[in-house]
Amino acid sequence: MHAVPPLEQDTVDAPVDTSPAHAAAQTNASTGAKPHAPDQAAHDAPVRDLRRVGIHPDYWYPLAWSHEVKRGKTHGVTFAGEPIVLARTESGKVFALEDRCAHRQVPLHQGVVDGESIRCGYHGWTYDCSGACIDVPYLGRDRLPNGVRSYPCREVEGVIFVFPGNAELAEERPLPAFGSVSDKKYKTRRFGRPVNCHYSFMHENLMDMNHQFLHRRQMGQMRARSLGRRRGEGWVEVDYTFARMAGQQPIGEAIVFGQSRKTGGDNDKDVMTIRTEYPYQTLQIRTSDQTLVMDLWIAYVPLDREQRTNRTFGLLSIRKPGIPGVLNLAWPLLVWFTERIFKEDREIVEAEQRAHDSQGADWNHEVFPVINELRALLRESGAPDQVVGAGTGGGAVIRFWDSRHGNPLSNT
Repeated sequence: MHAVPPLEQDTVDAPVDTSPAHAAAQTNASTGAKPHAPDQAAHDAPVRDLRRVGIHPDYWYPLAWSHEVKRGKTHGVTFAGEPIVLARTESGKVFALEDRCAHRQVPLHQGVVDGESIRCGYHGWTYDCSGACIDVPYLGRDRLPNGVRSYPCREVEGVIFVFPGNAELAEERPLPAFGSVSDKKYKTRRFGRPVNCHYSFMHENLMDMNHQFLHRRQMGQMRARSLGRRRGEGWVEVDYTFARMAGQQPIGEAIVFGQSRKTGGDNDKDVMTIRTEYPYQTLQIRTSDQTLVMDLWIAYVPLDREQRTNRTFGLLSIRKPGIPGVLNLAWPLLVWFTERIFKEDREIVEAEQRAHDSQGADWNHEVFPVINELRALLRESGAPDQVVGAGTGGGAVIRFWDSRHGNPLSNT
């Protein structure tokens, strides 16, 4: 457990961004000067454009659901542009290799699982779970070539995790805690889809509950109030309460709480805690008696080399009501409700990414304290010296992660 510092109260009554970029923006507003990218306005040490900060590979990342990797089959995935093949052996074990044959570089996921190994579909070169080449049909055993890179791989709660960074650190890094997934008092939904944006937009979207206006058609008129924030080594979190000021409670929300809630300003007794513990996020809702009614764990895995597309992996656990079977009957309605919320979020973060691509830089002027702390955390925790997604702003040095050697490669 982390030591928890006292809450710091959040307010948006006055801007808290004191960066040179923000000061320059204020000057522009008073003088009529044309606005420009914040990073261009700063005269101090340049601040890394968060939308070009690569996610750090030295963590466990979900790359597939267990049901996607069938026994005796291969499954191709990517992490930040690096192709990886997952294979489930005849004994049921899952392993991960670089998705290329050392011979002609063709994808191994186009091959076949042969017992406890994988055989390339071109010339039949065979690799074991460690990536070692153990058979070339037309060569003797004493002439076998080098193999391909293997990745630490684990399967937990229906999720296949891969450690794409320095394999020597895999044992030191714990797998994420899934909270209520294994608790029989909860029913869990596993969901995920590709989203066309940098992973940092996803973190900001979930943590900033001041965007309830976006969901007004689903939720009614909601008022979010920040109770304060906390930050420690590698994490930041914030507490909220909510009140519905107008509109009816959606049935999906009633399912989460197990009861209906009235419209008005006196129903903000529940507390939502959102936490980014790099590189994962959690969202928990507790009622006034401290009952945990909703527990969400979520991760955003970059797919492409520039990290402008991610795949979301989420596990949403809802506490079962006292009457057996009720939640199962209501589950399709909850799925429908959450899908509509996620659709609105996906559309808005993809619009943010398009704006960044058009401008060629991060022009955001953030005023909410916890989001500024979150942005700082994501910059500090990202891959060192790794800048991705040059977009329309040319001239940047881009460092990509070489999955074969575990070292960054510099490209200009």
